[in-house]
Amino acid sequence: MANTNLQFKTNYAVSSKIEPFYKGGKVQISKDEKYIFCTCGSRVNVLEISTGKIVHCVEHDDQEDITSFAVSCDDELLVTASRALLLKQWDWRQGTCTRSWKAIHTIPVASMTFDPSSTLLATGGCDATIKVWDVVKQYCTHNLKGSSGVVHLVQFHPDISRLQLFSSSVDCGVRLWDLRSSQCVCVLESHYSAVTSLSFSRDGHTMVSSGRDKICTVWDLKSRQAKRTVPVYEAVEGVVLLPEKTDLSQIGVKSKSLHFVTAGSKGVLRVWEASTARCVYTQSLPSTLTPSSEEDKEDDNPRSLTYLFHLPASSRLATVTAEHNILFYQLPSLTTQQQLVGYNDEVLDVKFLGKDDTHIVVATNSSQLKVFQLLTNSCQILYGHTDTVLTLDVFKKGSLFASCAKDRSVRVWQLDSDSGQVRCVAQGSSHTNAVGSIGCSRLKSSFVVTGSQDCTVKVWDLPAEFSGEEIHQLSPRSTEKAHDKDVNSVSVSPNDKLLASGSQDRTAKLWSLSGDGNLGLLGVFRGHRRGIWSVCFSPVDQILASSSADGTTKLWGLQDFSCLKTFEGHDASVLKVIFVSRGTQLLTSGSDGLVKLWTIKTNECVKTLDAHQDKVWGLHGSRKDDKMVTGSADSNITVWLDVTKVELAEEQAKQEEQILKQQELSNLLHEKKYLKALGLAISLDQPHTVLTVIKAIRQAEDGSDLLESTLLRLRADQKESLLRYCVVWNTNARNCLDAQAVLQVLLTHLPPEELLQFQGARTHLEGLIPYTERHMERIGRLQQASMFLNYMWQKMRVAGASSGMEQDEDMDTTPLAQPSFFLDKENARGGTDEREDRGDDGDRQQEEESGSEVKDEEEAEEISASKKASANDAREKKGETNGRRQSESEESSEEEEEDDHVVQVMRNLPISSAPRLQALS
Repeated sequence: MANTNLQFKTNYAVSSKIEPFYKGGKVQISKDEKYIFCTCGSRVNVLEISTGKIVHCVEHDDQEDITSFAVSCDDELLVTASRALLLKQWDWRQGTCTRSWKAIHTIPVASMTFDPSSTLLATGGCDATIKVWDVVKQYCTHNLKGSSGVVHLVQFHPDISRLQLFSSSVDCGVRLWDLRSSQCVCVLESHYSAVTSLSFSRDGHTMVSSGRDKICTVWDLKSRQAKRTVPVYEAVEGVVLLPEKTDLSQIGVKSKSLHFVTAGSKGVLRVWEASTARCVYTQSLPSTLTPSSEEDKEDDNPRSLTYLFHLPASSRLATVTAEHNILFYQLPSLTTQQQLVGYNDEVLDVKFLGKDDTHIVVATNSSQLKVFQLLTNSCQILYGHTDTVLTLDVFKKGSLFASCAKDRSVRVWQLDSDSGQVRCVAQGSSHTNAVGSIGCSRLKSSFVVTGSQDCTVKVWDLPAEFSGEEIHQLSPRSTEKAHDKDVNSVSVSPNDKLLASGSQDRTAKLWSLSGDGNLGLLGVFRGHRRGIWSVCFSPVDQILASSSADGTTKLWGLQDFSCLKTFEGHDASVLKVIFVSRGTQLLTSGSDGLVKLWTIKTNECVKTLDAHQDKVWGLHGSRKDDKMVTGSADSNITVWLDVTKVELAEEQAKQEEQILKQQELSNLLHEKKYLKALGLAISLDQPHTVLTVIKAIRQAEDGSDLLESTLLRLRADQKESLLRYCVVWNTNARNCLDAQAVLQVLLTHLPPEELLQFQGARTHLEGLIPYTERHMERIGRLQQASMFLNYMWQKMRVAGASSGMEQDEDMDTTPLAQPSFFLDKENARGGTDEREDRGDDGDRQQEEESGSEVKDEEEAEEISASKKASANDAREKKGETNGRRQSESEESSEEEEEDDHVVQVMRNLPISSAPRLQALS
């Protein structure tokens, strides 16, 4: 049992996240080819290409969407334009805005670009004007008018000595501006639709323009005439001239003439020879997509390309797709090197994949599956389903997984552990409605089970091995009408002999998986008040877990189908449940965006993890049980790491450090090194320990002087902590003397300006005033009472029965033979005459003494009798007054205890601190 307790998890921490970084708009790659800049609403995200992770982010304070941005050619400056008509200059590595100014444009900026020297910035506005800015001297150098409509493209000539600027607007022409004269030199007219991109040759004499009119035009910039018009038969969004002195024979470049690459609506890269207008190379499509189907969807093809970049340093091409994916191709073979997904839409399911959980496979709100490599965030997109993929499951080995979709089909995919490539190896279609749940066999990769919205459950047999490139066709070996409503979840037991199904009809059912292929109903689990979203078998016990839309998770016994435990904690539907920690704990995810960790034995929610803003549909644990992954409708995928052992080790190290510091503190106090002791106690941030040191200092010889010299040698931050501690100490009458002693030193030696610079000084001083006034009032009352007591003491004396016994300040409480207490009223009146009479006549003195002695005895007898009578009366009244006295004693016990302590310290209390505190506050 001890080992089991040690295996309990207590916390998970976010290890990595795959979050949306691009939702459409402009994309630019830095000159050093290390970073990608993408717009995402009101932010510009800076992505590191090697890791695929967001490393920097700049965002406008006004939350206005960014309409355009530009990065300087030296990668130092980033300028953004928003709908608020402001231009902002950023130090993007620090994420700080260094300058902002009005764009002068009357409506938002549509395009921006820097010149090769990173000095001039051109902005094209929706108001048909172009502004040129000197970002170094910070002024507008040109205001170019003459365009018609929105200026959606501006670009400087790569040779800065020419001082030429090219622009395009809705009139489909390319305008050439001479910045020396601020005039439009010419308009290059060839296109009949919007011009989308320009590309220049290395010598700067040739330019290629592309448009959505399905043509590309080669221009001679010397004569400013079109040399060649190349029909490309697709709307082109990007064009790049290939380098001339590079061997590109693998992509059809056989001659030294001009060649260029186009990217457009067909979603493939094509290489063209400018002199002959021939397409010499076409990138191949994925095997699951045929060219005919692609042509049918050309108008709304999700794989269509929107941007094309050439990265000369690494000899790569980069493209951006309409689905917000960024792909990198290696020249000269044009093989896919890396793919980054900018936006995942709603994540419906996510699973770990690979032998060591190196990949995750994700089902989003689309017909494609995405396989991410966790190390680089590089993604492989799997095509095959024709409608939204709903759920996934992975076989035990981790290289084989299955998916099902709204297209009523089920597919089996295989991951090549060497190359990391995934291909479809089997498919089947037999359901009459969308397939919403799937489960894989656990012992061997022998079958899959699917549940559908047609209320049926089907079992599909798999071949022993998948060989060749052919896709194996699956057929169900068994079909069973399982529920009255949609089947939301199916799960196979660890021994492959049982099947559980959960449905929208609020029931879960247990089935037997016999060798002959038939499904036999064993029992029904009833108890949920709403539909069941997920079912899962325990890996070690005969227990089934189910989660429901009623916000609860239940554990069921497989023997008698009874509910064993119910876990309540989610505020909405519980969408997923899995077992962790060898079946001793549960992980659940819900529509409230929360993931909860439960301990089954105690029915306790150990930890609530909040990292999503919407429904958490996907939840899966790794094989080593040290990680989990969650996917949400907020488009975020989060990988969590079990940090239980790490936190336990940190806690033990912290405790050991505390013990060592406590021992060091005791040694310092023993050696009377009070300054070091006080500094150590403050560093521990333990007010009680600091108070102990203060008391030790005050109890030493010359305590007040020692305290003053010690406190004044502290640092400013330590004095600030002392002031904060004094507020706490001052609330207790037992510690108020120490607090006031510290306050006296601080208020006496620190100027008010320095005190008020302490963090929260005003609040602390205001908190000190009421308690200080309360202590002063109590001391005043006690001083009055002590003065009356002193007066009474001076007027009273104690006499013994037989002799004048002297009494100490501590009165003897043993009963006297004849006790007598009285006020000596005659002392002041007759004391002088009695002394004179004793000097004149000795006989008279003896008579008076004897008479006085007799008189004292008589008075003593009378007093004794009176005391006995009063004692009897007191005993009779004792029963009546006992209850009242006891209650009064209890009510005043706390105040008397504080008063007794304050009596001891009232002479040393600096009463003058309250007015000074009031003045400071």
